[in-house]
Amino acid sequence: MCGIWALFGSDECLSVQCLSAMKIAHRGPDAFRFENVNGFTNCCFGFHRLAVVDQLYGMQPIRVKKFPYLWLCYNGEIYNFKQLQKQFGFDYQTLVDGEVILHLYNRGGIEQTASMLDGVFAFILLDTANRKVFLARDTYGVRPLFKVLTDDGFLGVCSEAKGLINLKHSTSLCSKVEPFLPGHYEVLDLKPSGKVASVELVKFHSCKDEPLHVACDTVEALPSAGFDLETVKSNIRILFENAVRKRLMAHRRIGCLLSGGLDSSLVAAVLLKLMKEININYPLQTFAIGMENSPDLLAARKVAAHIGSEHHEVILNTEEGIQAIEEVIFSLETYDITTIRASIGMYLVSKYIRKKTDSVVIFSGEGSDELTQGYIYFHKAPSPEEAAEESERLLKELYLFDVLRADRTTAAHGLELRVPFLDHRFTSYYLSLPAELRIPKNGIEKYLLRLSFEDSNLLPKEILWRPKEAFSDGIASVKKSWFSILQDYIDQQVDDLLLEKAAEKYPFNPPKTKESYYYRQIFEKHYPGRSSWLPHYWMPRWVKATDPSARTLKHYKAAAQE
Repeated sequence: MCGIWALFGSDECLSVQCLSAMKIAHRGPDAFRFENVNGFTNCCFGFHRLAVVDQLYGMQPIRVKKFPYLWLCYNGEIYNFKQLQKQFGFDYQTLVDGEVILHLYNRGGIEQTASMLDGVFAFILLDTANRKVFLARDTYGVRPLFKVLTDDGFLGVCSEAKGLINLKHSTSLCSKVEPFLPGHYEVLDLKPSGKVASVELVKFHSCKDEPLHVACDTVEALPSAGFDLETVKSNIRILFENAVRKRLMAHRRIGCLLSGGLDSSLVAAVLLKLMKEININYPLQTFAIGMENSPDLLAARKVAAHIGSEHHEVILNTEEGIQAIEEVIFSLETYDITTIRASIGMYLVSKYIRKKTDSVVIFSGEGSDELTQGYIYFHKAPSPEEAAEESERLLKELYLFDVLRADRTTAAHGLELRVPFLDHRFTSYYLSLPAELRIPKNGIEKYLLRLSFEDSNLLPKEILWRPKEAFSDGIASVKKSWFSILQDYIDQQVDDLLLEKAAEKYPFNPPKTKESYYYRQIFEKHYPGRSSWLPHYWMPRWVKATDPSARTLKHYKAAAQE
């Protein structure tokens, strides 16, 4: 986890512009560098470092003697950098995994570079010899990237939008800061003036396509093909274990978020098993947050006891959660209702990890609900085909919702997130399975995933088959969910008249409830006029829902009463 920032063609003094780079200092608490580009006095890079690999030579921008004309600023982890070195005979000069980007680019250009990287990444690559700038972001946008490009060719790039919104320039930047699309790379011409011109924006990978880097994976070919159930279950286990194993790459202590739900529990169980296999000599720390005796705390306690982790519980009190709302919205850069609700618990548990422990690399279960059809509304899908389409839509939009939440809440406290469910190989295989296999069965969502691990003894049966509970709901008690606690507080903060006139004040994505109005007010305070960053609110489909919480759906209510 790092913070990257770069400017090309700045009209203003770079020492003044550099203040904007400090807005993302939380992403890299270990070191900071600001570097001008030789021969281009109005171009520069800023980098905040969280040292996870190669403590000595990990500063950026990365430059190596072999390619003196290449400058690289990247945020992420490239899990197959050693396999790529072996396959292509690369001569690395550092232990930094990202150095492979320079070698791949030199060997085959930007298309091959982006396509061959197995990992999570956002990068800025400058080639001064050919006067090109390249931007790229991983398939699911696990690592964030924002950009602003003015009509006269001034380019700003940053890990978070807050590092761009106050840049000074001769023309207005208002409303032009936008997220860089996941699974894409962009080519820009660099002019002698330092200004740039966009040449092309290319989609290099779709979530359904098997990635090109499979040839450089530790599991080269699956033992058996076909869609008979036993083969599929075996392949799911092999690929998921592989996804966790490759993410063990770290020189800092590894921990794991554990809500007690299926996804985080599977990650924690497989993670601990593999840490033992490679003789990592410290216990796995797992972290749960919730109110006293909340469903998540009780379930997480059970999982931790089963797998034998060093378990930490963070007790959430209502006042602390409410007080965190504004700083959470500032960190997130969104006003989406369910994202904010779920982020408060994750933000506070990340704060605890940073202050009270030495775990820095944090595993989590994001992406599973979208991939394996875990949301309760999937029970209402009209057909397996429509459920499959919805799953793909959710995966494509992860960078706006759950992945955004997971990145910002952990990065705000200088932690690095790892999400094995979003492994390119694992997701492309799961999406290749027949639609009929992937739908909820017998009233249980994620049926295939649960079935695949049923005989593994990794988890207690009651956890493996525990029904879906949204993170923002599971941290509260069954009687009163977190969203209703928030709503009770906000009801006192927002006047009825304000809500009646909400559509006039906020014509784009107008708030429909006091809760959404309250969040929008805070968002507009910090990011005025930037509402287009959120194209639409996250809401369940195929049901007449007015609230994104699972606890408002009939299926949840029926299950809770049984």
